[in-house]
Amino acid sequence: MQAKTLLITPPFTQLNTPYPATTYLKGYLNKIGKHCSQVDLGIDLILQIFSTEKLESLFNIASNKEQSYTANTNRIIALQDDYIGCIDAVIQFLQGKNNTLAHTICSRNFLPEASRFNTQEDIEWAFGAMGIIDKAKHLSTLFLEDLSDFIIEAIDPHFGFSRYAERISSAAASFDPIYDELISDNSPIISLQLEILQTIIEHEKPQLIGFSIPFPGNLFSALKCSQFIKTHYPEIKISIGGGYPNTELRQIQDIRLFEFIDFITLDDGEAPLINLIEHIEGNRPIDQLKRTLILKGESIEYIDASDTKDISQREAITPCYEGLSIKDYLSVIEITNPMHSLWSDGRWNKLTMAHGCYWGRCTFCDTTLDYIKRFEPSTAKILCDRMEEMIKQTGETGFHFTDEAAPPALMIALAQEIIKRKLSVTWWTNVRFEASFTEDVCKLLKASGCIAVSGGMEVASDRILSLINKGVSVSKVAVVCNNFTLSGIMVHTYLMYGFPTQTEQETIDSLEIVRQCFEANIVQSGFWHQFAMTCHSPVGKNPDRFMVSIDQEETNSFANNDLYHTDPEGAKHKMFSEGLKKSLFNYMHDVGFDLPLQEWFDFKVPNASISKDYIYSSIENYEGEELSPNKKIIWLGGKCTANRYSKKNKKGKSITLLKLSIFTKKETLIFSVNEKLGQWIIQLIDELLLGKKITFGEFEDSYINKEIGDFDLFWESEAFEKLREAGLLII
Repeated sequence: MQAKTLLITPPFTQLNTPYPATTYLKGYLNKIGKHCSQVDLGIDLILQIFSTEKLESLFNIASNKEQSYTANTNRIIALQDDYIGCIDAVIQFLQGKNNTLAHTICSRNFLPEASRFNTQEDIEWAFGAMGIIDKAKHLSTLFLEDLSDFIIEAIDPHFGFSRYAERISSAAASFDPIYDELISDNSPIISLQLEILQTIIEHEKPQLIGFSIPFPGNLFSALKCSQFIKTHYPEIKISIGGGYPNTELRQIQDIRLFEFIDFITLDDGEAPLINLIEHIEGNRPIDQLKRTLILKGESIEYIDASDTKDISQREAITPCYEGLSIKDYLSVIEITNPMHSLWSDGRWNKLTMAHGCYWGRCTFCDTTLDYIKRFEPSTAKILCDRMEEMIKQTGETGFHFTDEAAPPALMIALAQEIIKRKLSVTWWTNVRFEASFTEDVCKLLKASGCIAVSGGMEVASDRILSLINKGVSVSKVAVVCNNFTLSGIMVHTYLMYGFPTQTEQETIDSLEIVRQCFEANIVQSGFWHQFAMTCHSPVGKNPDRFMVSIDQEETNSFANNDLYHTDPEGAKHKMFSEGLKKSLFNYMHDVGFDLPLQEWFDFKVPNASISKDYIYSSIENYEGEELSPNKKIIWLGGKCTANRYSKKNKKGKSITLLKLSIFTKKETLIFSVNEKLGQWIIQLIDELLLGKKITFGEFEDSYINKEIGDFDLFWESEAFEKLREAGLLII
């Protein structure tokens, strides 16, 4: 008898789009003919909480408590009728089901307002250019965040829109605080979560439930669900997998976790999951599982004796969204920065271009784990096939490629395949800011629908970038970011402070680099995070090499990922946190560039030691990439037509010219050339439009062989400039 499998994403991940783990697993199980269903318990719970009936219930609970609240929460409770009265309409608007409500929301007379609306001046400034729908989304998001603040204070301190009980799960060396919370009474939020879960189980009747736990903020909710299942449905087997177990629980020793679950699967989930299903169906002994932790007697045992192979990126498997109601997700705008809002606004189909990271050398990264170290790219054809299938499934044409760093060569091939198939898609991804992203490459990516990239500038210090083994320099990163921005692709950068041996001076110099990048508008969004040493990184494996010492001597009994360490050579890194984040918030809103860096800190910091025009000079002094004969000629322009006419030269002799008209989406470019050159250009464009592949070397040889003239003079001519303007790329 075939076992039924239910895959669950526990609360909470994202409001605007499903987390992709279960869609990948379901796509695989569908292909091999195994029964599988999936739910996003997070969005189901959010839609219940923020409804007329449940919100009224929460206000009643808060009003009946004998406790004092802050002035802000008292204001929200006093306005509860207004909150309850408009909650359903706001949710429908954020689901894209009632866009005309935007006008009413923007009137500022519809939504009750509490402390989250204290940035009113910023709101009016930010949305002058962004439009009424986005402004209404942002106001509605503030409205929900006010309600979230109320829930946290009056109902459940663990609540959060994209996490639950994250504080007790993050770097949880001991299971004690999580266990104590698990055996405590359920909050109203957890009780509601379990009601929804019970309905799902009664409908699906699974034999195996798999929880995907990507982040610390999903762990407690998943275990609360597991606790409920063990109590009421003890016959159901429970497995957990995903990012959190993969990084944190590989060395777990505390057997109490197995009071709530039966299995922990590690790394890619497809092969371990099918082995679990076979085990539950009675077709595989437990000692033949793959990358699975089980409780055996009084100890935890790791089993990896299966001969089942992991699936390849090149297999024809497409993520499946069946069971996930895409149209119910909420598009919210937490921050008014257009690039930053991509993470929460819009429904994005999630894909990866490759398994692992093509670079895989950054010393702060988990390079020893499979999800980083095993690099296996897909192909442009397979990716486009998946994109077309997913568009049919979801009705959405937006794609977020969630690679650690998308391979540049594959990005170029994907862009060409998208253009070849005439797919109308919008996409963005994570990259490494390397020299491959020339101005022409960025133009190609933009033409295929790429709207944004995110990547690590990290510490913005050449010395530390060398220690990180990033393989780039600050000046080269600036050039690449400028290339993206010039092509119309937005740039988000991940920023780091506190890498081992980083000094106070280097931290301030990094901030100055960041200030210049935002002022030059080559970066539109960013996020600072303090360096965290993990046990799976080169720094964690070789602390002496990086002149730091690990404070803990023994393996933790529960989670093992973050390593507490001492950095005797570096600055007091934590001191800089608030100032770095405050300055970045201002730069992202195009203000504060003229303020001295000291203004962001409440303690004395050194002056920046780099020139005020470092970024500008890096871009201006860049000499451009080398033109290899093997580079490809790509044509993004349209058809070219010609009109022949005669004209007398300075000596009075009649010459024949061609007036060429090249039709692009924006305009018609018209210029005149001699007949020989014109015919060569027309033939070239026709061949490129028909799909002929031409290298730069062939392009140059063709010009020379036609005896049109000096190629170097053509390279500097107005005609060549017009061709470039019309869409001639060299990649």
